[in-house]
Amino acid sequence: MDEELEKISKKLLQGRQYRSMKLECREMGTPDSEERIVEGYAATFNEPYILWEEDYYIFKEQIDSRAFDKCDLSDVIFQYNHVGRVYARISNKTLEVRPDGHGLFIKANLGGTGEGRSLFEEIKGGYTTKMSFGFVVRGERMESIKDEATGKRIYIRTITDFEKVYDVSAVSSPANDGTEISARSWCEGVIAGLEAERLKAEETEKRRKLESDERERELALLEFESN
Repeated sequence: MDEELEKISKKLLQGRQYRSMKLECREMGTPDSEERIVEGYAATFNEPYILWEEDYYIFKEQIDSRAFDKCDLSDVIFQYNHVGRVYARISNKTLEVRPDGHGLFIKANLGGTGEGRSLFEEIKGGYTTKMSFGFVVRGERMESIKDEATGKRIYIRTITDFEKVYDVSAVSSPANDGTEISARSWCEGVIAGLEAERLKAEETEKRRKLESDERERELALLEFESN
C-alpha cells in the first residue's frame, strides 16, 4: 500500500462508523397478533457504492462476503436514529442479525412496546424508509485507480473484517443509499489532505518545467553565441 492509501486507510479505521440502507416492513400472523416485523439488509456484499465524489476524486466502498465471519453480533440493539430507547435486541430474541449469501440480514419485532408499534406504523406508512447500522472495522483493503475518461482518481475501499456491530436503527434523515454522515466526515478530511498534496505536486511540476525551460533557453543562447 502506498503512502497515500495508507493515510486514507488509517482515517477509515478510526472509531465507530455508520451506513444506511433501505428498510422494509411486513405483517406476520393474525391481525390480532402482537408481532410487528421490520426487515431488510444493513449491508449487501460486493456491491460498490459511492461514499463521496469531488472534482478530482471518487471514494467508493464495498463489503467482502466474508467480512462478518468474525464479527461480534452478540447483543446488537434496534434503535431510532442511533439514540435513546431500545425497540428490539438480540438478547431477548426480538432482533435477528445474521449474514447470509446476500448481505447482513436484519429482522426486528417491534410489537413488544407501544412505542415500537408506533415506529412500525411509521415504517409501514412510508414515513421512515431507511435503516442505518453502527460498526467498527478491523480489516480492509484499499486500491486506487485513475479513470482515464474523466481524469479522476478513484479510491476503492473493501471492508474485509468487521470487528463489531453495535446497533441497527431506523433513521429519519439518512444520507444517500450506502452512506452516512460519518463517511462524509472522513472523506472531507482525506480530500483536504489529498487536495493539498495535489496542489503541491502541481506547483512542483510548474517549477520543474520553468527550470527546464530556463535551461533550454540558456543552452540555446550559448549555442547561438558560440556560432
